[in-house]
Amino acid sequence: MQRWIYDNHWTGLRDAQERAVPLLIQPSGDVLISAATAGGKTEAAFLPIISNLLDDPAPGPGLQALYVAPLKALINDQYARLTDLCDGTDVPVHRWHGDVAADRKTKLLKAPSGILLTTPESLEALFVLRGTKVAALFAQLRYVVIDELHAFLGTERGAQLRSLLHRLELTVRRRVARVGLSATLGDMQLAAAQLRPAAPDQVSLIESASGGQDLRLAIRGYLDSAPRPAGPTPTSAVGDAEEDVGEDATLTSTRLIRAHLFDVLRGTDNLVFANSRSRVEMYADQLRQLCEQAHLSNEFFPHHGSLSKELREDVEAALKDPARPVTAVATTTLEMGIDIGSVASIAQVGPPPSVAGLRQRLGRSGRRGEPAILRTYITEPEIDPRTPLADQLRGSLAQTIATIELLLDGWCEPPDAAVLHTSTLVQQLLSLIAQHGGVTPQDAYRALCDADGPFSATTPFRFKALLRSLADREVIDQSRDGTLLLAEVGERTVNHYSFYAAFTSPEEYRLLHGGRQLGVLPIDFPLYIGLGLIFGGRRWRVTGINDRQRTIDLTRAAGGRPPTFAGDGAAVHDRIRAHMRDLLANDRVPAFLNATARQFLVEARDTFHRHELAHRSLLPRGSATILVPWVGTRTANTLTVLLRHHGVEATNDGLTITCERDDPTQVITVLASLASTGPEDPRALAASVHGKQANKYDMWLDDALLDEDYAAQSLDTTSAHQTVLRLLTEANADRP
Repeated sequence: MQRWIYDNHWTGLRDAQERAVPLLIQPSGDVLISAATAGGKTEAAFLPIISNLLDDPAPGPGLQALYVAPLKALINDQYARLTDLCDGTDVPVHRWHGDVAADRKTKLLKAPSGILLTTPESLEALFVLRGTKVAALFAQLRYVVIDELHAFLGTERGAQLRSLLHRLELTVRRRVARVGLSATLGDMQLAAAQLRPAAPDQVSLIESASGGQDLRLAIRGYLDSAPRPAGPTPTSAVGDAEEDVGEDATLTSTRLIRAHLFDVLRGTDNLVFANSRSRVEMYADQLRQLCEQAHLSNEFFPHHGSLSKELREDVEAALKDPARPVTAVATTTLEMGIDIGSVASIAQVGPPPSVAGLRQRLGRSGRRGEPAILRTYITEPEIDPRTPLADQLRGSLAQTIATIELLLDGWCEPPDAAVLHTSTLVQQLLSLIAQHGGVTPQDAYRALCDADGPFSATTPFRFKALLRSLADREVIDQSRDGTLLLAEVGERTVNHYSFYAAFTSPEEYRLLHGGRQLGVLPIDFPLYIGLGLIFGGRRWRVTGINDRQRTIDLTRAAGGRPPTFAGDGAAVHDRIRAHMRDLLANDRVPAFLNATARQFLVEARDTFHRHELAHRSLLPRGSATILVPWVGTRTANTLTVLLRHHGVEATNDGLTITCERDDPTQVITVLASLASTGPEDPRALAASVHGKQANKYDMWLDDALLDEDYAAQSLDTTSAHQTVLRLLTEANADRP
């Protein structure tokens, strides 16, 4: 390892690398390392790990280190890095995922040693298909390294990984040092609880103090207005990179954004994040057309999960080619630590999905001593008397400013509160049965739900109810001696290739209007009669729901232009909404706004002060009431369900909640009733919600289990009750 450092002309170790050496070279516990992208986290973990493997060779066959990452592309990239690190040593490096040839896997199984790189799904497949060989395969295991730890926090996939690691330790009958790596962690203690649930206080924390970089920011605002006949449409904007584009009535906001991207990114390597796959394809196609019109080679390429592996890898290779300028237009696929070299800048089209996501994206820029550059493009609609309040408050711009300012303050979203993850518990139970050919209920509970297990929130009583629910649906069976076995449905499920993944796409419902199908919509939010939906550029109201047939009946909704929801449907944290309120309440103007964005901020503040939103949250709108609670997605969803549960026809619009048929006096009466009773029982509240089957195996849960799981995952009645008290206080203070 010293020779490798010398050959790579290192003159010293970074702070995180120095601090990791004594903790990992002779491991005595778990370690969590947080550092900026390209901050040397891989070397921080593996320089001491490989040194340990060399200094203390394994006494027999078996893998000594396991590396788990969320993406096959990241595994392939790290495979090359670790192969280089281990060059000239006796430590072999292996990878195991769906694209690895069968003969390589067979060779590893015959003579396991060294380091294995894999995904949670491939590790799951090892347990299911080669359960009897897992103990021998990992007999010498000393380390488990989890890369991009933030990608697993609070998710079904994260629960699956924690379960697999716990089962792995039960199999080898000893505790194995866990090493978490991440560039984006909000609360290190909460992340430590995800790394080692039973003993988070014993996890050693390394948070790099280095990696700070100069940052150049620009938020560019664009007015989304209908094009009017005028002069010829230019193909690009003219002027300095951060100057305003001259007005031209023929240009829509999308064309202006495309034109500016073309001008400032052409000739360099960049990443453009566009929040959705459809927008990625749209911008990549339009930028390619501009290259063709200018008789230039194309420099703009899409990168997202629906593209083939070969196309994604072509883009990644092109980004690493110093002789070729390339800009990748991407979703979250290029947030992870795949080595794409340094890029000149990051562009974000639309509000960033989160502070954590923005930090991860920004870490891709400025990696050669240059400042990091972030250009954010925000579109807001024209305002007229019919414009919804959410648009008048310029929610997209306010959310973007709040996200950036919280990033500069060093904050990011903590992991989600612990939830039950019942769907993944079902998967792990079936996997455990398949691994051992059967298991007793007592052993299954100890393996999955004891104090150190990933599903410790499930009590013995609840576990018994789950077993009964699965047996009623022929997923599992029980032999005369009490052993749990796979029944017909369970056997068929485990034998299908899709079993190894804990996650699935949200349940899709067909949208119907007058019997005619308009399309399909993934359901990952509370669904109820009266819910307002935006689909196909029109506003609709839900009039009927059929959970069995997965259909939603719609009717046209009255009113003007639908509001623009920020973040492409991504959940927004309570703190971001609170920061938005503080931003609009004061008069500071961030220096990184262009003239149009500054004007949007002026308009938003004018609306904010005109409606006295600094101390009011209930606004009359004809016979309706608009609530502006300034809370995040989960709390707003809970508040909406609460109001509907108590007879108010409420619709969550994102930034606002509309009570269609209740005036402020009626809403205040309901709020007073909610305030007096304390936080609602979340399970009882969940029973009033339709469309709760969002996770992979929810269809096998009885109503009580499903309500309990949904309440833990999607409802926050405590936060909602605190919001009710605040809304009521403001409303009473506003009364004459």
